[in-house]
Amino acid sequence: QVQLVESGGGPVQAGGSLRLSCVASGRIFSINAMSWYRQAPGKQRELVASITSGGSTNYADSVKGRFTISRDNAKNTVYLQMNSLKPEDTAVYYCYAAVMISPITNQYDYWGQGTQVTVSS
Repeated sequence: QVQLVESGGGPVQAGGSLRLSCVASGRIFSINAMSWYRQAPGKQRELVASITSGGSTNYADSVKGRFTISRDNAKNTVYLQMNSLKPEDTAVYYCYAAVMISPITNQYDYWGQGTQVTVSS
């Protein structure tokens, strides 16, 4: 089994910053893409940012220029640096990882439990 544990969420005022972390542990051979998603009340879960094992990144238009995704492959960890936060960034943020548990199996999708980010105006 593989577990993803997020940390770093919390309350923050508009214009402030937070850094989310997500550590993957368990039976891991390698991790392909790692991503951050978010879900606000009454809305569907949406992709915020993703990063490949090689470091290529992709961002939602709403966070470009404000958020930065990065990863430490040696630590099986992905980060999300969030700057210039806005009230509309308020959501539960979920970590996602596409994990290979052996060199001969397909990748499996794993999710963290979520961490709440609340931005007040």
